[in-house]
Amino acid sequence: MGFFDFMTEDIAIDLGTANTLIIHNDKVVIDSPSIVARDRISGKIIAVGKEANLMQGKTHENIKTIRPLKDGVIADFDASEKMISMFIKSIPALKKRMFTPALRMVVCIPSGITEVEMRAVKESCERVNGKEVYLIHEPMAAAIGIGIDIMQPKGNMIVDIGGGTTEIAVIALGGIVCDKSVKIAGDVFTNDIVYYMRTQHNLFVGESTAEKIKIQIGAAIEDLETPPEDMSVQGRDLLTGKPKQVEVSYREIAKALDKSIQRIEDAVMETLSQTPPELAADIYNTGIYLAGGGSMLRGLDKRISQKTDLPVYIAEDPLRAVVRGTGMALKNISKFKSILIK
Repeated sequence: MGFFDFMTEDIAIDLGTANTLIIHNDKVVIDSPSIVARDRISGKIIAVGKEANLMQGKTHENIKTIRPLKDGVIADFDASEKMISMFIKSIPALKKRMFTPALRMVVCIPSGITEVEMRAVKESCERVNGKEVYLIHEPMAAAIGIGIDIMQPKGNMIVDIGGGTTEIAVIALGGIVCDKSVKIAGDVFTNDIVYYMRTQHNLFVGESTAEKIKIQIGAAIEDLETPPEDMSVQGRDLLTGKPKQVEVSYREIAKALDKSIQRIEDAVMETLSQTPPELAADIYNTGIYLAGGGSMLRGLDKRISQKTDLPVYIAEDPLRAVVRGTGMALKNISKFKSILIK
């Protein structure tokens, strides 16, 4: 076994709808957008990650940008496999190796995922030389990454707002007691902004621009203590067809996102209402933890706190909470055996 151990590398992957993160040797070595650019004629992948992201919305007919994951699950099997494989090949420490080493991987998956979708993730990993592939549910990984001791007989509530799905789970004794996975998350927020700009400002903006708006001035409530500056947004005027620029304030974005955030709030409320009373008592004391990129929306913690009357905490470095937890599970496979899906 010793020789085989030497040949095996351990990696933890957070295969996200928006971003893919990979940990190798306790370091985040890949943190890239989950997007690939494919040449239509030859079918070859010409760019992946950040490079491909810059092409989004700017391609001619021979290049197509693909986001292989939709709603947290693999939508384009071929593209996802190539993307994972290219990310793994670009890990600096593995580049030096003469041949691809066997990999032991832990990959996280949304909690509302079907058997078939689970198998797609597993097969994708096995085809890039994954010899031992373990899966872990996202809210679990987020909880471990936040630093919660999930094996305790104590209830903790996690809300992980990613790109494709929002995962809400109550965790105790190393298991998920009740959970809800809703397909309202970062991507929907981005589309809300596109729609708002079109209907309120007669301005047609692309997805990348809408994403920039979301990050720069996105908000969940209309009265922030430290509001961001107004932002100049450029796009195409729907009436004249000319490029134009408008000023947008965070209040408008809060309006644009209101409906979607309400649906996330409802899902949180529903999960709370399904929580067994003993765990509800725990959550009253521990509060709610937010993770994922969506938790960085200004004022979202305050808004959920007002809705639930519970304290709400944002994980430190929320974008990496899930992959950190996945990495910790990988280091202690024996300790977390019960929560890893083989």
